[in-house]
Amino acid sequence: MNLKLTAKAALQIQKPIDEVFEAIVNPDIITNYFIAKSSGRIETGKELIWEFGDFPGEFPVKVREVIANKSISFVWDEDTVVHITLDQQPDKSTVVKITEGDKELSEENLRWLTDNTSGWTNFLDCMKAYLEYGVYLRKGAFDYMKNG
Repeated sequence: MNLKLTAKAALQIQKPIDEVFEAIVNPDIITNYFIAKSSGRIETGKELIWEFGDFPGEFPVKVREVIANKSISFVWDEDTVVHITLDQQPDKSTVVKITEGDKELSEENLRWLTDNTSGWTNFLDCMKAYLEYGVYLRKGAFDYMKNG
């Protein structure tokens, strides 16, 4: 049996699909709730650099495919593809589903699974708070990690 690990997260945002899509792909919006800096808009074939501010370093993002108001896929590293899908609901809210993976079962990859599942959950929570209430949740959220 060849068990694969996939990080998954999903959340319903009480905003129309076009607004949620734009909040993900537009660097002027995503920097209000998730990352500190982006080298550009998420578009098919682009290579971007993200900076988080609360985690040191630059993170390369290679965009594989963007379908407006439907899906976004990109690669962090050669092994790991992130898929974000958007589904509009009858009440005009949007369900955002994220998967990242797949990785072979190992102790190291179990840590990856836990970290990235909680990371994508944080992304969704931060996006919901910002889009629905104008609140920036990340400020100070990871300061404790700098000290040890």
